[in-house]
Amino acid sequence: MKYFVKFFVVTLMVFVCTHAIAEQKVAFLDMKHILNKSKAGKGAQDFLKKKFKENQKKFADKEIQLKKEENDLLQEKAGLTKEEYQKKATDLRKKVAGYQLERRASLEKLAKQRTEAKAQLLKKLDPILESFISENKISLILDKKDVVKGDTQLDITEQIVEKLNKELPSINLN
Repeated sequence: MKYFVKFFVVTLMVFVCTHAIAEQKVAFLDMKHILNKSKAGKGAQDFLKKKFKENQKKFADKEIQLKKEENDLLQEKAGLTKEEYQKKATDLRKKVAGYQLERRASLEKLAKQRTEAKAQLLKKLDPILESFISENKISLILDKKDVVKGDTQLDITEQIVEKLNKELPSINLN
């Protein structure tokens, strides 16, 4: 009987202590939404899309010009000597290689700018989340993509977007 009472007391203490620990605040936010819908994120995306479209148009025009040069060279082939044809074909290959190099460099630059913009956003977002955690006594913040189901009151995305818009209205990508 003495052991039964001890067992009962220990078990009761474990349940009471566990219950106290379980009352921690958890929240979740949609990082994709924050990165895409904040003023700075949306501005960066619009800038990068505009640059991409400008580059696409520029490279499409260059590609058309190179194809025209290739067709002209093929039409002139019969009237040219072998050496002249080889020289013009080599020049055209160099132009095509330069075009491909320029296009690749342009795409890499856009990718780098995109990465830098995301890094700037995340760098500014970190202290905002830290202050929000301390102000609201939140123990854990999860990304919405990792949450299967949850109460919509736990979603802090819009609050964080508002704070981020005040802290970082735009990103300079030039």
